Amino acid sequence: MARALSKLGYCSRSRAFELIRARRVAVNGRIRSDPEAPVQLQGDSIEVDGRRIFSQTKLYLVMNKPRGVITTAADEKGRKTVYALLGDKTPWVAPVGRLDKASEGLLLLTNDSQWGARVAAPETHLDKTYHVQIARVADAALMKKISKGVSTAGGDRLQAKAARILRGGEKNTWLEIVLDEGKNRHIRRMLAALGIAVLRLVRVSIGPLTLDDLPKGASRQLSKGEKESIDAAMHQTRGRLTHRYLASRGNPVL
Repeated sequence: MARALSKLGYCSRSRAFELIRARRVAVNGRIRSDPEAPVQLQGDSIEVDGRRIFSQTKLYLVMNKPRGVITTAADEKGRKTVYALLGDKTPWVAPVGRLDKASEGLLLLTNDSQWGARVAAPETHLDKTYHVQIARVADAALMKKISKGVSTAGGDRLQAKAARILRGGEKNTWLEIVLDEGKNRHIRRMLAALGIAVLRLVRVSIGPLTLDDLPKGASRQLSKGEKESIDAAMHQTRGRLTHRYLASRGNPVL
């Protein structure tokens, strides 16, 4: 039942759990208290506080997240969240993946939970590009290590799909790092394993979508063309992965 409310775009699954356990949700006129109870989206009537919930219009937003803002709906420490930047009139949306408090840049938000999960899933292998300022002068040897991958103290193997030097100074360097299967704090942990401190980390693109001139803290809806271009990029990636899988099994790929 909680999953159904999330699929309808009404709220997050965790918020749905809270509503159901508070006995504020009814299915076909009966109050339910089990968040895991199955429901039929097409046939059952779902109500919250007596108001029937219908599938919400799908909303896809891009935000230029500032540094110092967190990507949760609420924070027990009272820190500013991305929802404070959206305003009270914006329908419920959830972040697609995360940018930690110290990171900034392109963040997608949507009430289309299935689409968001596909974009964020490591298995999708959708390129995500970051500009990273590090506290040292970089060279070709470092770029090779980042691309080859490093092992962390926790046993994770972290690497970049691609890495290059953007510009450098006497004490620091801006890098461009591309990931296609981001793990939690992937870049920060990868560079920490190499003894390198991150000064700034900015996500500048997800697939074909870029920040362009979107101001810090601002958000806007994706255009139809932008949404379609992300979908196409995910479709192309799935096609490449299927091709590799079949080839690895010795099957003919036509």
